[in-house]
Amino acid sequence: MTGHIVEATAGKAAVSVRQTEKVIALLDQGNTVPFIARYRKEETGSLDEVQIKAIEDAYSYVKGLEQRKEEVIRLIDEQGKLDEELRKSIESATVLQRIEDLYRPFKQKRRTRAMIAIESGLEPLADQLLTFSTSVPEEIAEPFVNEEAGVKSIEDALAGARDIIAERFADDAAIRENIRKLTWAHGLIVSALRKGAEDERNVYGNYYEYEEPLKKIVPHRVLALNRGEKEEVLRIGISFPTERIIGGLERELIRKGHVPAATQVKEAIEDAFKRLIAPSIEREVRAALTEKAEEQAIHVFSENLKSLLLQPPLKGKVVLGLDPAFRTGCKLAVVDETGKLLDISVVYPHPPKPEKEKSKRIILELLNKYPITIIAIGNGTASRESELFVVECIKEAQTGVSYVIVNEAGASVYSASPQAREEFPDLQVEQRSAVSIARRLQDPLSELVKIDPGSVGVGQYQHDVAKKRLSESLTFVVETAVNRVGVDVNTASSSLLQYVAGLSKTVAENIVKSREENGLFTKRAQLKKVPRLGAKTYEQAIGFLRVPDAADPFDATGIHPESYALAEQVLKEVGVDKKSLGKKETVDALAALDSKTLAAHLNVGEVTLKDIIETLQRPNRDPRDDYPQPLLKADVLDMKDLYEGLEMQGTVRNVVDFGAFVDIGVKEDGLVHISKLKKGYVKHPLDVVASGDIVTVWVEGVDKAKGRIALTMLPPSANK
Repeated sequence: MTGHIVEATAGKAAVSVRQTEKVIALLDQGNTVPFIARYRKEETGSLDEVQIKAIEDAYSYVKGLEQRKEEVIRLIDEQGKLDEELRKSIESATVLQRIEDLYRPFKQKRRTRAMIAIESGLEPLADQLLTFSTSVPEEIAEPFVNEEAGVKSIEDALAGARDIIAERFADDAAIRENIRKLTWAHGLIVSALRKGAEDERNVYGNYYEYEEPLKKIVPHRVLALNRGEKEEVLRIGISFPTERIIGGLERELIRKGHVPAATQVKEAIEDAFKRLIAPSIEREVRAALTEKAEEQAIHVFSENLKSLLLQPPLKGKVVLGLDPAFRTGCKLAVVDETGKLLDISVVYPHPPKPEKEKSKRIILELLNKYPITIIAIGNGTASRESELFVVECIKEAQTGVSYVIVNEAGASVYSASPQAREEFPDLQVEQRSAVSIARRLQDPLSELVKIDPGSVGVGQYQHDVAKKRLSESLTFVVETAVNRVGVDVNTASSSLLQYVAGLSKTVAENIVKSREENGLFTKRAQLKKVPRLGAKTYEQAIGFLRVPDAADPFDATGIHPESYALAEQVLKEVGVDKKSLGKKETVDALAALDSKTLAAHLNVGEVTLKDIIETLQRPNRDPRDDYPQPLLKADVLDMKDLYEGLEMQGTVRNVVDFGAFVDIGVKEDGLVHISKLKKGYVKHPLDVVASGDIVTVWVEGVDKAKGRIALTMLPPSANK
């Protein structure tokens, strides 16, 4: 690993060279991102998972860049055309596009007009025209007329020479880079309705006659335009600052504008731009816009998913899950505090065959039979009608039961999966959905990991981005969330375990199999006997695997076994036993420690020591407990109950580039536009809110016909 690669990686990842070098070394040793972030803070300077992943991605890009440089240098050298200046230009390139621009003149092309002209012996004519001699072009061209070579006239000769000149200009890296810069600075993206296209719902009406500067267009509009083009509704193109580009090229390339040859070179310049350069630059620009838009869409999706996964669990609650439907009835599932299925049923409170009273009796019987405190209602079809029905049941029950609307996106995907069939072989798909909805409320992370992250439904334009990039990003988000929270090795499903640092799907399944065959794990060390869980895997994973009620209390914490001896020394310093972890006297004693002095005394890093002290103080800490609890409800609102200025509490369901959608307890989520999130400039809604946040909003407007609700998070006084 050369210093050049480290420096380039550090620059791309926006991290110091020293930290980058440490992270690359740790990655090359086979360490995972979560492990490095949690247990190698001393070496990395406390970089988090996102920063370490950025280094990993940048390192991969830079290595790929270096490989391409070596390949291009070799290919040009094999042609005998590599000089020192070109080699230095290639070696100093920092982006792939620059390398490809430099390689372009030497790249094997399909047979071009310029190649045919060269084969016809017209290259000397092109060279003469570029000397800008005072001779008349037609006179210079006459000797090159050769019918056998396909040059039948003077005009044919001049046309061939112009083709050669045009290709030379088009292959010039400096010319292409200059045009690229002018295009980004002054070009427009334009769209129009395709002739004969159908857009019945006027989805793309804003883009039928539309243009916007390339430097100003926002990512979500790029994806909207791309979708309209893909659906063959819109025709998209780039409007170049053509006059500025051609004028600049003429000033740069034509040394003597008054000589006759200048006209021929002018034609070649225009042809080079319009025929050879513009189509290529347009593809580049469109690809760059799309890449940037996809990055933003994936970022938004990832942030929303992270918030969803880290929503706090409702611990110790018996929950009634309700999967709403009309014709097939609402499926019910009662699960206990651990997520174990206690009972299932189905009710038909809605048309086409409503049995409202009978359905109510079934719900009330379940509420009387089990200590249910919360009803979780899926937000799919018939959710609104089911909510009204549940409120009636709650009022009759008078047992203090509340209800919550749960985002059921992806529940049907899980319910039809092999895993769900294995878990509940005797249940119908819809009944499994009801179980999943109830469990999502109890422990969102454990349930959501069973679903493909792309099916969770908390993004914008997620179906318009590259599936591989989206999947990789979302998988990283899930891994980060799972490892931050930690996993109970005795209750976790293989779906959850496979996201633990270092564990593969096979090893995760082997852990579950071992647990089923040999009984619950009583200490971490037993995991070493699990098939295919080798020493490196154990090192990476074990700190994130918890064994509650283990003989050694450290096995139930986030302290890594490599630091057990250090943790023992810390407890010895304050004179307490590990059996008293979490007790007030232990917490108080640890809080009184001077970590800097103790780190020097024990000859360890202060960052590592602080982490251990914090874990010893809160051994069972769940980071999700710091997030707001779900908003519990006992009554329901209708859109007609809303009025301007009404203050309400709601749950943020989705964050997009232009604002946030908030569930305020009516059928439709309300939109808080980015300009209404807080006073002052907001760069992106994610800077203010996240999915799952409980927020106070005020109604700004209601469009009942379109089912739209405009909300604001600015108090009425802030608008005065």
